[in-house]
Amino acid sequence: MQSPGYRRLLYSAAIVIFGVMGQSVARGWLARDLTGSNAGLGGVMLAFGIAMLLATPWGGVAADRFPKRTVLLIAVLALAGSSLAIGLAVVTDVIAYWMLLVASAVQAVAFAMYLPTRIAFIAEVVEPRDIGPAVVLSQTTQEAMRVIAPALAGVLIGVSWSGVGGVFLLAAVGSLLATVVLLGLPLGAPRTASTRSPVAEIVDAIRYVRARQGLGLVALTTIGVIVIGFPYLTFLPTLADERFHVGAGGYGVMAGVAGLGAVAAGIMAPRRQWVMGRPWATVGASGAVLGASLIALGLASVFWLALLALLAVGAAGLVFQTTTQSLMLSLSDLEYHGRMQSMVVLGFSGFGLAALPLGLVADAVTLELTLVAMGVVVLTVSAAFTLKRQQHRRALIAIETA
Repeated sequence: MQSPGYRRLLYSAAIVIFGVMGQSVARGWLARDLTGSNAGLGGVMLAFGIAMLLATPWGGVAADRFPKRTVLLIAVLALAGSSLAIGLAVVTDVIAYWMLLVASAVQAVAFAMYLPTRIAFIAEVVEPRDIGPAVVLSQTTQEAMRVIAPALAGVLIGVSWSGVGGVFLLAAVGSLLATVVLLGLPLGAPRTASTRSPVAEIVDAIRYVRARQGLGLVALTTIGVIVIGFPYLTFLPTLADERFHVGAGGYGVMAGVAGLGAVAAGIMAPRRQWVMGRPWATVGASGAVLGASLIALGLASVFWLALLALLAVGAAGLVFQTTTQSLMLSLSDLEYHGRMQSMVVLGFSGFGLAALPLGLVADAVTLELTLVAMGVVVLTVSAAFTLKRQQHRRALIAIETA
């Protein structure tokens, strides 16, 4: 926090995530109101996922080729514009489902630029030894917004003077405020100018990952866990409305409790041990806890048990994300940081792509069974990561003792 650049990154991210998490509650509620199905919720995430899948590699290239402050400003202004458009459409009563799809796609492109650039920027404004704790603090602060924003959004949706439209307009104002904070950042210019095409930059990043076994293992595990595990967020409106009958306010509480678990994990756990002590073991353990918690969420028969499961989901998700992000930064060279973080973001695009088929499965069978299956897959991916890491370690020991 002694770094002015880091403070601005932290504060602006908190503002942006506050708006994003608030309108995610509003978007989910609005999508369900317009379509009345889990597939409708999944469709919004599908639009998000496809756009992010296409844009993410280019976002990583932009983070490495252009001034990072400029990339961040463009991304946040795009978030403000999409939020403002949906808010005005709701207030003027012209909202349609296709508008949500378009707004989701615009926000996906903005996130494809914003997320890898912000994380990569951290490595430039703090000392190398502080990268791990800096990433944890940044993620913990953002998760704190998940406690406040969803609960506030749930309340605002239910009051006549605000409603869903007011939540989107509030998010737009927050994004505009974040741009003002970002203007005080250093330029974040690239260390070396690249003369290669963006496609060549993407190919180079893929080769770079393949040449480093540990880096590739972390990237693949991150994508797998996020794609399968994180779509639980998409289905919280259905759990709140149909299973527990707690309405929009209860939905906000559920999303906020998951954020509360993440904040508690970030505050109470020894940050340096997570990221700098035994990060490989932490990745496997946190992934396993996330999988087990999703199973518990699917099996929860009463609201308070679901809240306990969501506390664990939030905590495990925070530990998993921050540890893998820090490992990706530590294992890669500075000129690759943007593209490496874009691979982490690819997991979130896959999460959007997986939301629709998972929604169709939930409509065909039950949402409870779908959540249990998601947890089982996350457990399997985490176990495979741990096994592969042990094989790598044994191979290295054999080489060193030969």
